[in-house]
Amino acid sequence: MTADDTVTLFHSPNTRSSGALTLIEELGAPYRLHVLNMKAGEQRQPPYLAINPMGKVPAILHRGELVTEQVAIFIHLADAFPEAGLAPAIDAPGRGPYLRWLVYYAACYEPALMDRALKRESGPASMCPYGDFETMLDSVTRELTGKPYLLGDRCTAADILWGNAFHWGVMFKLVPEMPVIADYVRRIIERPAALKVAELDAKLAAEHQQAVDAAATPG
Repeated sequence: MTADDTVTLFHSPNTRSSGALTLIEELGAPYRLHVLNMKAGEQRQPPYLAINPMGKVPAILHRGELVTEQVAIFIHLADAFPEAGLAPAIDAPGRGPYLRWLVYYAACYEPALMDRALKRESGPASMCPYGDFETMLDSVTRELTGKPYLLGDRCTAADILWGNAFHWGVMFKLVPEMPVIADYVRRIIERPAALKVAELDAKLAAEHQQAVDAAATPG
């Protein structure tokens, strides 16, 4: 840890950045929030587009560098704060599977979930990065069967990512609430860090809606 290891997280409540904030809380890392009101379209305004031209969160500034893309942020932060034990070291057992499941989330789960949400055909298996939704999901659930976390008894940053993702997937009825997924989600979202972020997000979301309502009310 450097003298000033503060992470600046560009955050909006109830978005993918909530998972990044949960990870930061799990890591015990010092941080400051730059909160964006997406209901007011702040993520599409020039100040934030200079950070991420796609207008997406999360993004972080850490040690003088900008990192976007959720999985890149998870890999960077878990390695940057190794004392929390949420990532196997580069030369440690489990590092390969750990990276596998982080990248599998971005390369397979996210595309599959978006196709499912938009009711799009996945395309030929020879061209589709995830094959088909059922096979993609089965690969993860088989890995979780009979153990609490993806790497066994050890919770890692990969579990914080997947637990939050499954939580939202089930909530929007895009992911089936089978027992192995329900149990896994419960283990993650009932952790103190997740509960703290959920409470903060509820507060921020209410404030953002109030601001939008106030702006729409004739003065």
